[in-house]
Amino acid sequence: MSPTFPTPARVIAVDTYDIRFPTSRELDGSDAMNPDPDYSAAYVVLRTDAADGAEGHGFTFTIGRGNEVQVAAIDALRGHVTGRSVDELCADPGSLSRDLIGDSQLRWLGPEKGVMHMAIGAVVNAVWDLAAKRARKPLWRLLAESDPAWLVGQIDFRYITDALTPEEALDLLRRGREGSEGRAATLRSQGFPAYTTSPGWLGYSDEKLSRLAAEAVAGGFRQIKLKVGADLADDVRRCRVARAAVGPDIRIAIDANQRWNVDEAIAWTRALTECRPYWIEEPTSPDDILGHAVVRAAVAPVKVATGEHAQNRVVFKQLLQAGSIDVLQIDAARVGGVNENLAILLLAAKFGVPVCPHAGGVGLCELVQHLSMFDFVALSGTTVDRVIEYVDHLHEHFTEPVVIRDGHYTAPTAPGFSATMRPESIAEFTYPGGAFWAADLAQPKANDRKGHAV
Repeated sequence: MSPTFPTPARVIAVDTYDIRFPTSRELDGSDAMNPDPDYSAAYVVLRTDAADGAEGHGFTFTIGRGNEVQVAAIDALRGHVTGRSVDELCADPGSLSRDLIGDSQLRWLGPEKGVMHMAIGAVVNAVWDLAAKRARKPLWRLLAESDPAWLVGQIDFRYITDALTPEEALDLLRRGREGSEGRAATLRSQGFPAYTTSPGWLGYSDEKLSRLAAEAVAGGFRQIKLKVGADLADDVRRCRVARAAVGPDIRIAIDANQRWNVDEAIAWTRALTECRPYWIEEPTSPDDILGHAVVRAAVAPVKVATGEHAQNRVVFKQLLQAGSIDVLQIDAARVGGVNENLAILLLAAKFGVPVCPHAGGVGLCELVQHLSMFDFVALSGTTVDRVIEYVDHLHEHFTEPVVIRDGHYTAPTAPGFSATMRPESIAEFTYPGGAFWAADLAQPKANDRKGHAV
């Protein structure tokens, strides 16, 4: 009788969901460019036939209309993923990243930018979630405890070797491992510094801004952020309200969400300097490398921060090479997933620029905390001038939501990437057939000036 061997576990399904939350109704998330966002997730689950029922969860963030387009882009990747060995994927997530980014026909839709690149990021992040779960570690620990040479092997160095070579990356990671166990202990006991945007949405009243800003300081936050850019007189007033609420020693960052031309960005930022803004975020187009450099030179000592809409590692490389930014803002779901964010973190370490991630959108806080914690423990080795954005919205929909204590992110302990959404939330907020939206869409609606239902 021939011996039998267990069949290797494989990915047997790639399930996608269009999940939307009605945040526009309370003006949560409102800013000068996005006045009525409905925070949404194009959500993906990699289902396997592993004996332990392991699954990988991932998503990319949108703000409502068009989320179905993002879901369709993830659906287009299904054939690249189903049937793959779970062991091989978890041993080398970069193999899938290289295959997806390297597909010539998919690549034509980018290349390495836009909806398709974000879809790749969602799937790649789901693989990392699966890998961390099978390793029984939170992702930050999986990354921090991985062999530096293996991590270098996860990175695509195309187009960035003029700024960072594999050899330089390996040296940075090896040096980053020195003292990492002590920093991991510090992280577990103290957490990672956060700042909050919760008080600063553009649609909030002055009373609400003042109350939430004071509550943030009482909660231990040492930095808040305000949205600006719609009306200068309004911004001056709101910045004064915020400064009065938080006192002289709390940092206030301001965020224009790409609203201005370069000259406007300079004039507007200078007009707000009486309230001592710490940084101006996204002062102009996220693609305008040289424009950011001009703004930075003109508004110093106010710092320039950007990155949440930077399309790929090449844009980050140029921002750093041109001296265009003081603060680099990664986003866990904008680029091609963990692998590309490793490249961006290494570029920032090479240039000595602090990383302060963008978060706040549904699930983004849950994801990006892992990347900053890895950076602290096993790469940059510091939290000086490094903070992760925090917004107090929608965390209850995740099985392992972020925990904030005294203005700090608590280090996750559960295995995975903290990406798993509660099944009941998926059932309720899937668009348009989930329980919430089915009931909501059955109600008669008025239309706004653009003809959209409100």
